[in-house]
Amino acid sequence: MTDPVKGPSGAPKRRPQQRKQVLLRLDPLVYEALARWAGDELRSANAQIEFLLRRALAEAGRLPTDTGPLPRRGRPPVSEP
Repeated sequence: MTDPVKGPSGAPKRRPQQRKQVLLRLDPLVYEALARWAGDELRSANAQIEFLLRRALAEAGRLPTDTGPLPRRGRPPVSEP
């Protein structure tokens, strides 16, 4: 019988892609600067924080190898008929 927490190989099963919610307290001026930067990059402040955290983790060699790409936001591209 397969353990519901572990896969057939015995390795822990990865949960379906769920976004983790966290409370983040920032200095209001830091948040305003972040929100302006995010707007310049056409991202939300939340997406900008995740982008920056992923980049910092990658530069430090701490980004897990099985981390998926950043979710694409906005409208899907228009397909050619």
